[in-house]
Amino acid sequence: MGDRTATVPHGFRFALNDSTLALAALAILLAAAVVWSARGVNVEKTDFALTYVGAHIVHTGMGRHLYDVGLQVHLRDSMFQAPSPLYFEHPPFEAVALSPLAAFQFRTAYTIWGLFNVAVLLAAIVWLRPYLPWPSEDIAYLFLWLLFAPLLVATYQGQSSIVVLAAYAAAFVHLRKGNNLAAGALFALALLKFQFAVPFAVIFLLRKQWRFVAGFSASAAALGILSLIGIGWGGVTDYVRLLSRIGSNPQNISYGSAVDMPTLHGLVYAVAGHLGPVTVNIAVALLSGALLVWIAWKRPRSTDRDAQDLFFAAAISASLLCGSHMFTHDFSPLALGMFLGGGSLAALGRGLRAGLAFTLVVFWMFPLYFLFVKWHCLYLMAVALLVFTWCCLKSGEPIAGASKLQNVAAG
Repeated sequence: MGDRTATVPHGFRFALNDSTLALAALAILLAAAVVWSARGVNVEKTDFALTYVGAHIVHTGMGRHLYDVGLQVHLRDSMFQAPSPLYFEHPPFEAVALSPLAAFQFRTAYTIWGLFNVAVLLAAIVWLRPYLPWPSEDIAYLFLWLLFAPLLVATYQGQSSIVVLAAYAAAFVHLRKGNNLAAGALFALALLKFQFAVPFAVIFLLRKQWRFVAGFSASAAALGILSLIGIGWGGVTDYVRLLSRIGSNPQNISYGSAVDMPTLHGLVYAVAGHLGPVTVNIAVALLSGALLVWIAWKRPRSTDRDAQDLFFAAAISASLLCGSHMFTHDFSPLALGMFLGGGSLAALGRGLRAGLAFTLVVFWMFPLYFLFVKWHCLYLMAVALLVFTWCCLKSGEPIAGASKLQNVAAG
């Protein structure tokens, strides 16, 4: 299989055509869903309610107490009638950046943030289209984005997962262009979910991609300074303590209950949770390290774009697997990897094609996420992520090999 750039479409052509109308319909549908959700009786139970509490603490000048659990509970229970039992445990720079929203009533703030997420998602869909030629029909392409349940969950919950998806997308596009420094700098926005961003960056560190690492480190330092300005050293210390308590109490519902998550931690806990949290954490650390080293070692040696794309898809999947906490909406960045994997199906042998296609069907099966959450077995998705990672890496090998043979023949 040769370089895919020759067949890549030019992207959406904004005219009175089916593609533009479908994109407009998607925008209207998502925006209407946000406005409708903001008026619903259950909006106070969404994750954005926790973010709003954190933003309110910073907005009112109490940033140094952002991770005071007692203060969070007091404000949460005074603001909402039936709030979620979770705490705000996102990085401090998120609360600082979103603190202006606390100037509005909760439902108004939810609407503003929701519409922002919709705009980011639509921009990413349009921006990525020239780099994602599969499927060839624009309407099918848009439909697959809409069919991916985690994106809808992220929009409804008011989560930052769509911004994280945009960070992965920005890194992908700039790596494609050879702008590794910009790729790393923009990817640092994924530190909103640092449990995924750090493993991804480690892969590039192991690959000795110094410009990517430099860009990532510089932006991470800027976000760290923003956090210090917003909550001070005392607040940062409280955050570290909170993260330590979360890691030591994986069953605690208020800490997110990491025992039923589609990560290596969730999978290991399901199999060997009876051995205790210390043993589980050690096993997960060893497995995560081995996975990241394996991913970095298996990077394609050729410059074939298809092989590089499949490696990027595998890196996305691996970074999610190594995360400590992962809910349904956290699958959002995987959408990019799925489109990259789907684009390689036609070039694969029967076995690899069947394995990769099976995982894509699983990830795009809308009801499965909700059923697994209901049955408390979402950790089974970690198996699908492992299979997807392996299939992407193995799929890149014959593509790279074919590219080398073509180059020899051309010579």
